[in-house]
Amino acid sequence: MYFAGFSINILTLLGIVLATGLVVDDGIVVTENIFKKMEAGMSRRQAAIEGSKEIIFVVLSTSLTLAVVFLPVLFLEGFVGSLFREFAIVVSSATLISAFVSLTITPVLNVYLGGNNHGWFYNKTEPFFRSFENGYRNLLSAFIKVKWIAWVLILACGVSIYYLMNTLQSELAPLEDKSTFRITMSGQEGASFDFMRKIANNLETFMMDSIPHRTFSFFSVPGFMSTGVNSGMGRIGLTSPDERELKQSDIVKNLNKKLGRFNDVRLFAIEEQTISVGLASRGSLPVQFVVQNLDFEKLKTGVTEIVEQARADKTFQNVDINLKFNKPEEQITIDRLKARELGLTISDIANTIQSAFSGRRLDYYIHEGRQYQVIGQVDLMDRQDPADITKLYVRNNRGENIPLSSVVETRSSANPPTLYHFNRYKSATISASLAEGKTIGDGIKVMRSIAAEKLDESFQTSLSGPSRDFEESSSNTLFAFLLALLLIYLVLSAQFESFKDPIIIMITVPLALTGALGSLYFFGHTLNIFSQIGMITLIGLVTKNGIMIVEFANKKRLLGMSKLQATIDGAAERLRPIIMTSLATALGALPIALSFGSASTSRIPLGIVIVGGVCFSLVLTLFVIPAIYLFLSGKHVKNIDENEN
Repeated sequence: MYFAGFSINILTLLGIVLATGLVVDDGIVVTENIFKKMEAGMSRRQAAIEGSKEIIFVVLSTSLTLAVVFLPVLFLEGFVGSLFREFAIVVSSATLISAFVSLTITPVLNVYLGGNNHGWFYNKTEPFFRSFENGYRNLLSAFIKVKWIAWVLILACGVSIYYLMNTLQSELAPLEDKSTFRITMSGQEGASFDFMRKIANNLETFMMDSIPHRTFSFFSVPGFMSTGVNSGMGRIGLTSPDERELKQSDIVKNLNKKLGRFNDVRLFAIEEQTISVGLASRGSLPVQFVVQNLDFEKLKTGVTEIVEQARADKTFQNVDINLKFNKPEEQITIDRLKARELGLTISDIANTIQSAFSGRRLDYYIHEGRQYQVIGQVDLMDRQDPADITKLYVRNNRGENIPLSSVVETRSSANPPTLYHFNRYKSATISASLAEGKTIGDGIKVMRSIAAEKLDESFQTSLSGPSRDFEESSSNTLFAFLLALLLIYLVLSAQFESFKDPIIIMITVPLALTGALGSLYFFGHTLNIFSQIGMITLIGLVTKNGIMIVEFANKKRLLGMSKLQATIDGAAERLRPIIMTSLATALGALPIALSFGSASTSRIPLGIVIVGGVCFSLVLTLFVIPAIYLFLSGKHVKNIDENEN
């Protein structure tokens, strides 16, 4: 961290906590193998040399595999890469350093600190572990007789992954209880500052009575980055989570139900996203769906249909749109032919209307040392209604006063106060908050379904704000996951000098993913950026077990054993280190899964994925990998003399 210029922050600390369980894995494998040599009668020094030499390939393979997993994360673009780059470097660096320590310092420590005599604890527990190994050997021998079941288990895992991926809800990150939330206000077009300020004052009084856990509240009219005075925003502060019974999300949901009593404005209580890119994403509604079309009339019709159906859908709680046709306009049509007959010009008519209603400055005058503007317009009582336009008179070129009603026609209409563009297309952004139990992924899915039903091929759709962040993170992590699989296969192929053995080892990945997704489903969590990074990490963690089984089985076959016997012996001899390393990894990630306190909600899915995936794959790996090895492993030439030398 020091040489990379990283700071101590949540993600680097998260990497350190996770690495605590990982860095001991290599030491466990090396120490366990050295003790096996010592129990076979070797001296401490000889056991350290032979044990380290025998296990060096496994240690290097497992460490390189875990380090390579994070390589795609280092080169991810956007906020996902910026967010998890430090986490990836901390974990991969700790793993590589632990491999170096395990192959250099750990054997030396075993020579000086290890002992040939076992204590009482060993004498008490060793019979249990011996019987456990024998029981596993017998179960594995029985399973191999029906080894085709391994393919059934793999197929079942594949089906489970497909089902869980389509069942689990998805979001960018779980919403944290930040003890604060926002309120947005939007009034009718043309609403005055005084009107909006009065609403804001009433709303603040309402907050004081309705939210007992409130610590502060303030409202601003107009709202931040607003283009008019008919909007406002507010922020409400809450006491810390441990000082109140209700969660922030429950308070916001209850408040949104009560805000309907304010009929004069539209009000939304919004929880800020845990991860957001820019101020626009932080304070906006979670679902931001952009509809685009070159034809403005088609856009007007299309978005109206989408909004109507979205408001009827139970996925959303509040639906709004930025393209509002609520700005009143009065269209004046001049009868040019009749105006010419009456001696009027278009300029005469326009100047008369402008002088009466525009309130333009005509001149300045000075009174008692002060300068004042001269504003030209009719009395207030004569400019309250659009029909007042036709009450005006215009002087023609003959000096006659002609009523405007004789040469103009007026028609009232409503148009949007602002025209929006997105990627050079005329656009409208539909914003929506989510109903209880729904996530951004659910909202986007429903919006796209409605758009596919209501819009034709001339329309284009896109995402903005938090929805765009969610889409970007999902595509980036999927790319990193697939690239990590490819890189691990290439690294293992180079190390094993085989294209089949890496496939056998990587069978552990679907087994682990089933456990990870099942754990998320069981504990009620979502697919989000933290759980997805946990799955990428899981690839490197679970392939360790497969590497140990396959490598020792290959060595047994090189010594002249049959494939069946080498598979059973290799798996049985690696049983203890596999269990110890898996438990160390799971226990190291357990504090993350059991996180308490503020800002712990987003970290929990990462820990659940690792603990659930490692534990579930541990059980299946011990039986499935040996069976698949018998199916797929290639020939290994006997080379007893060379190995002895």
